[in-house]
Amino acid sequence: MAADTLVDTGAILALLDRTDRWHDVCVEAFHQLRLPLLTSEAVLTELFHLVGDSRHEIETAWKFVRSGALRLLPLEDSELPEVQALMSRYSDRPMDFADSTLVYLARRERLTTVFTVDHADFTTYRIEGRKRFRIYPSARPQK
Repeated sequence: MAADTLVDTGAILALLDRTDRWHDVCVEAFHQLRLPLLTSEAVLTELFHLVGDSRHEIETAWKFVRSGALRLLPLEDSELPEVQALMSRYSDRPMDFADSTLVYLARRERLTTVFTVDHADFTTYRIEGRKRFRIYPSARPQK
């Protein structure tokens, strides 16, 4: 079966960090999703920026990235104007580069499912200006 879910930085961080308030619901959602999850280099850049400076945290992130659970979808230079257009369109949020790559890839790859903790943004974003994302996890963590 083909991979059919994009993954955002926050969901990866929540999977890796047992103290994250999203950890349990993300682990549950992760087990429901078909692997590998698809992502962009921008998401990985953001992941390694946010994961922390400790050798253990960096190695944990690398272990996950190299586990086969993720597959990078490349972006070509010629696609960057469309990514920029998305950032301009959602400048009121504002949309960051990693999110814009995922929304662009959703259109290009005909995907509608995203694994993210960023519900506020991904319920706003549209694929091709009209199609909504199906978001996992659908439940928010208990406070």
